[in-house]
Amino acid sequence: MSSALTDLFRYPIVQAPMAGGASCPQLAATVSEAGGLGFLAAGYKTPEAMYEEIKQLRAQTDRPFGVNLFMPQPATADPAAVEVYREQLAGEASWYETELGDPDSGNDDAYEVKLAILLEDPVPVVSFTFGCPSRPVLEAFARAGTRTVVTVTSPVEAQAAYRAGADAVCVQGVEAGGHQGTHRDDPQADGTGAGFGLLALVALVREAVPLPIVAAGGLMRGSQIAAVLAAGASAAQLGTAFLVCPESAASPLHKRALTDPLFTRTELTRAFSGRPARGLVNRFVREHGRYAPAAYPQVHHLTSGLRKAAARAGDPQAMALWAGQGHRLARELPAGRLVELLAAELDQALGGLPLRGGVVS
Repeated sequence: MSSALTDLFRYPIVQAPMAGGASCPQLAATVSEAGGLGFLAAGYKTPEAMYEEIKQLRAQTDRPFGVNLFMPQPATADPAAVEVYREQLAGEASWYETELGDPDSGNDDAYEVKLAILLEDPVPVVSFTFGCPSRPVLEAFARAGTRTVVTVTSPVEAQAAYRAGADAVCVQGVEAGGHQGTHRDDPQADGTGAGFGLLALVALVREAVPLPIVAAGGLMRGSQIAAVLAAGASAAQLGTAFLVCPESAASPLHKRALTDPLFTRTELTRAFSGRPARGLVNRFVREHGRYAPAAYPQVHHLTSGLRKAAARAGDPQAMALWAGQGHRLARELPAGRLVELLAAELDQALGGLPLRGGVVS
């Protein structure tokens, strides 16, 4: 199991960086202390807030952890389409007594400043979503002693990460909750989920590049971790499984919705952010998903106030309830206990494989 990453932690279990608040210092520190790899999500945070969270995490553990960055996005959105969507959401803003946000609040998520902070005061692992950094950036992290991971959703993206010098790839199947980490968002995509399933993608990426693989997408049990390890991954990344932990800073409404019988399925939607992201199907997704333009992060900025207002009103029907396809398997356990249980399930699954002459029977 030793690889460029797995020598940093005891169990092949990575807590996914969940932007929007869930991946707080307490959750990441608890996972790392338990033998997994905890992650902070720097997306949507100011550089100052990212640095403060790193300080808080370091005060709680001396174990390795990671920080995830969003790559800057190209200015490809159609302003006219965004304006039409704004008009369609006017009734929502009126209903929740709030204002729609400014879609032109920025495309780069303060990427360069965050890079500078992480190079000046290095952390053990940095991962990247929505694209691949340049080779000079990855080489700078290597000199600083930081391991780098690039999120990929296809063999072609994995090859780009390999050529750029990444230490590992996070292979994200279409089952994953939250945003699909594609390097380019296809404006022609309808958001309904044409993409690779995780097991197929792990096998394809393993054939394409000689890099360690962290597998992500709908994983909730130790037996599923065993499956992706058997397929060629070095570790598994779980987000939704940790979302309901008491250490998670996700909204209580979000946590309850994961097992609420009112929310029975997930789908990929552009409704909240302008980029395909998997979440529980609620009223907002049903009413607006089919009309939302391919415009990230413009739509994210536009709907930010609406989502917050819905949360304040206690109404999950207009919140972004990100969740993977396995969300009904969520277990409300302390994060440390969940890591231990997943590790025990993994051991049981690996030990229970019936072998005959070296071949699974």
